Amino acid sequence: MTLNSEAQTFVGTAHPLDPLSRDEISQAVSVLREGPAAADTFRFVSVELREPAKEALRSGVVSGREADSVLINRATGLAYEAVVDLDSNIVTRWTELDNGAQPPIMLDEFEECEINCKKDPRVVKVLAARGMTDLDLVCIEPWSAGYFGTDAEGRRLMRCLVFTRLDPNDNPYAHPAENLVVIYDLNSGEVVEIEDNGFVEVPKATGNYLPEHVGPARTDIKPIEISQPEGPSFKVTGNHVQWANWSFRVGFTPREGLVLHQMKFRDKGEDRSVINRASLVEMVVPYGDPSPVQSKKNAFDAGEYNIGVMANSLKLGCDCLGEIQYFDGIVSDSHGNPMTIKNAVCMHEEDDSIMWKHFDFRNNSAEVRRSRKLVISFIATVANYEYGFYWHLYLDGTIEFLVKATGILSTAGQKAGEKNKYGQTLNNDGLYAPIHQHIFNVRMDFELDGPQNAVYEVDTEIPADNPTLSGFYTVDRLLGTEQEAIRKADSSKHRFWKIVNHDSRNLVDEPVAYRLMPTDAITLAAHNDSFVSQRAQFARNNLWVTAYDRTERFPAGEYPNQSIGGDGLPAWTAANRDITDQDLVVWYTFGMHHVVRLEDWPVMPRQHVGFILQPHGFFDQNPTLDLPRPAAPANNSPHCCSTD
Repeated sequence: MTLNSEAQTFVGTAHPLDPLSRDEISQAVSVLREGPAAADTFRFVSVELREPAKEALRSGVVSGREADSVLINRATGLAYEAVVDLDSNIVTRWTELDNGAQPPIMLDEFEECEINCKKDPRVVKVLAARGMTDLDLVCIEPWSAGYFGTDAEGRRLMRCLVFTRLDPNDNPYAHPAENLVVIYDLNSGEVVEIEDNGFVEVPKATGNYLPEHVGPARTDIKPIEISQPEGPSFKVTGNHVQWANWSFRVGFTPREGLVLHQMKFRDKGEDRSVINRASLVEMVVPYGDPSPVQSKKNAFDAGEYNIGVMANSLKLGCDCLGEIQYFDGIVSDSHGNPMTIKNAVCMHEEDDSIMWKHFDFRNNSAEVRRSRKLVISFIATVANYEYGFYWHLYLDGTIEFLVKATGILSTAGQKAGEKNKYGQTLNNDGLYAPIHQHIFNVRMDFELDGPQNAVYEVDTEIPADNPTLSGFYTVDRLLGTEQEAIRKADSSKHRFWKIVNHDSRNLVDEPVAYRLMPTDAITLAAHNDSFVSQRAQFARNNLWVTAYDRTERFPAGEYPNQSIGGDGLPAWTAANRDITDQDLVVWYTFGMHHVVRLEDWPVMPRQHVGFILQPHGFFDQNPTLDLPRPAAPANNSPHCCSTD
């Protein structure tokens, strides 16, 4: 394959980083079905592109396309990793996972679980005891089982919570069957156990948010129309995008959803590399209520559920607005059949107020330039919650990542009229929502002007010798090893981190850099010895930096489902590798400490958290000086930058 450097596509075939097509997924599955996965009891957890080695991509010569697959044999409970060479139709790797390792839960397993639980006479009986006799209205909601000190003995389990509707269009989260959990084995298709921790009356008060229940829609909101009469400013060739000075590739995986590859910024005629690969790689949602049901809710929505498979098909005017470019997400179901998530990724431009402005009062003149951002996003529904994941690219080289959370609270029941210090009472009929956290981790494989980078921690200090009492300055501290780079944010020191390239110098002979501004830098509230903390050790700290290894992909390990913990970042950084002037990966942990409000019910207004990456001496001056003056208004009034 020959690299076309202008369009960053490979001539005559798919680019090596393009996600697998439907045909390629079918091809990989067929090869496995004709080989080691011939038994009907095999299910496909995921089939995705095996990304080429970075060295091959840098050389511009890649030998061929490969598919990574994770499978499970339901008859034995054993799981496997496989690699298929799509050029030769050969299985080049077939590896049995450690006994007890559980891959992510497959999308159709959720439906199977609900159907089979309702068939179990023991479940039917315990539901009837709580007044739930119409099984069509009962909602069995499967949650990952986690690990709480008991060996699952190789079983692939789910902990199922129970809710009900009062009518077919009702909101089931208004009516939890508290203290009731159904333990289900996904491989055998059987209910293993029913945990009944005591009867709590099911709340009956409604929580419906549909228009027919909330009344007429208001009429004082006038339409906003977004018009780009000359079309958008981006150019898309396959999965490659060029916008303003930015260029990058759009990828999509079952576990991560949206992935951005080969992010570059054109500066003085040169495409300068910034980040080689960036994606959300894990999230954990631990609940703070110690009650029997709520204390075991701590889902890893990426590693346990494959959040990319849960992506929505986005709709113009609802999820996205303006001149839109969509990208489909192609994944597989558990039988290996390709599935297309239509319009899984949305890309569009948004106005972003002013980029810069100055009014010169001496000659009564003003110069102003408008900012805009490119938004690349996807939205996933994970049972009750919706998560929107948004990458924003700005004209000045800034990168922003936001998670927008909405949807419906995961609720609990209590005695009517009571209140609970571990949550917010939502009505007077026994409904409350526990305090919890949403903690995210983003993996960024930096290549700032090349692969040899380093990281500094930057704190603001007040000098001891400070005669005016008003002096302060920043101090850079090199984080030379992986252990030194396990860090927490510190707002009292106005802390941020710089990723630098010592071999690439700017105008004043300083190493070029980007800085990571640690906004929304929460960490786990759970005790370090808790089960969830042992499994989600990445969430104890905000910053981790590792030496690049293509096998080190997920901060809680490759298979966090039912794991004891200790995998991923804590295991890798124990080697304490050198990260000075190395090919390195930056991992940032942030999130939302969700103290529930009444206003979050019955459907939650959007909350957002995230972080910002800013050029910090990467350019020699403001890179947006060449932006055009804003166009004159349509009413022919004087130009907004002209002198009055």
